Amino acid sequence: MSRTTDRRGGRDGSPRVVVVDDSPFMRGLISDLLSDAGVAVVGEAGDGNEALSVVAETRPDVVTMDVEMPGMGGLEAVERLMEETPTPVLMLSAHTDEGAAVTFEALDRGAVDFFAKPGGEVSTGVSRESERLVEAVRSVADADLDAATRERDDPASSAADAGELSDVETTGVDGPLTAVIAASTGGPNAVERVLSALPMADCRVVIVQHMPEAFTSRFADRLDAASAYDVREASDGARIGAGEALVARGGSHTLVDGYRAGRLRVKLDADDDSHTVSPAADVTMRSAAETVDDPLVGVVLTGMGSDAAEGIRAMADAGARTLAQSEDTCVIYGMPKRAVDTGGVDEVYDLDDVAGAIVGGEA
Repeated sequence: MSRTTDRRGGRDGSPRVVVVDDSPFMRGLISDLLSDAGVAVVGEAGDGNEALSVVAETRPDVVTMDVEMPGMGGLEAVERLMEETPTPVLMLSAHTDEGAAVTFEALDRGAVDFFAKPGGEVSTGVSRESERLVEAVRSVADADLDAATRERDDPASSAADAGELSDVETTGVDGPLTAVIAASTGGPNAVERVLSALPMADCRVVIVQHMPEAFTSRFADRLDAASAYDVREASDGARIGAGEALVARGGSHTLVDGYRAGRLRVKLDADDDSHTVSPAADVTMRSAAETVDDPLVGVVLTGMGSDAAEGIRAMADAGARTLAQSEDTCVIYGMPKRAVDTGGVDEVYDLDDVAGAIVGGEA
């Protein structure tokens, strides 16, 4: 049942969290993992109705929300929460294709990010990945909820709008253009916003969104439906040309392995464990900088951490144009800030201006 307490208080400055799950065991496990890491758990709830009451009473910095619960489930709870007591939400979702579908719906309804619970024995899996869970909670607690709300409520372009552009050749593209886009927390909606507004041109796109393997195929399908570009999940040896895009597969790194006559080829590397995230944008960006000899542009969107900082620097050193999303429009201004700090970013743009900048800048 619901519970509010400050007995689990964390270190000064740590986020205050409400844990929502219908399983008392899971509520206790998640709460213990967070409090052991210095995160203050100020309340718990067993379903959506209880969650609304506990959040209204405790006013936490972040809510961890299970999807499947009796009574009011996680999806409805997120939507109601955004209406009544807007609070950053981290969804806890199953590491399955079905879990991916529900998770994307939760993001559409207002959740900031998600934590994919490992398969197998749930308690063992969550405990094993406790550091990742804590990092996700801290990241979501820092989210700019206003920026996230603007992304959902004011879409830059619909699929129909993108379709109307499908036969338009963009004059800003001088020769075959390759774009590499990196994103993390807040990225699914931001990437969809950019790609849906990207005019059809002699452009091929590689997208690196931090996401588990069970989710990247579903994400590619969403982007394909929302844009004029033919989007699919990357596979080993996949090739793309003008008007096509690849989403880096979760659980491996996507390298640009070849480029010839406007056709780009990628390979997947699942053995490189030197990066804290997989897929890593640094890997894709560095390989693009080394391989593509036509116009190239690197883009860093909203996200937590430093991935893409080394990659964007490598692209800049290779003569590529480099862009970053503005702090005012980021859900998390982490990755763009780290990229800008390298000195390798040419221009900073509000999210709605990124698509035009990709195809409209000087090569």
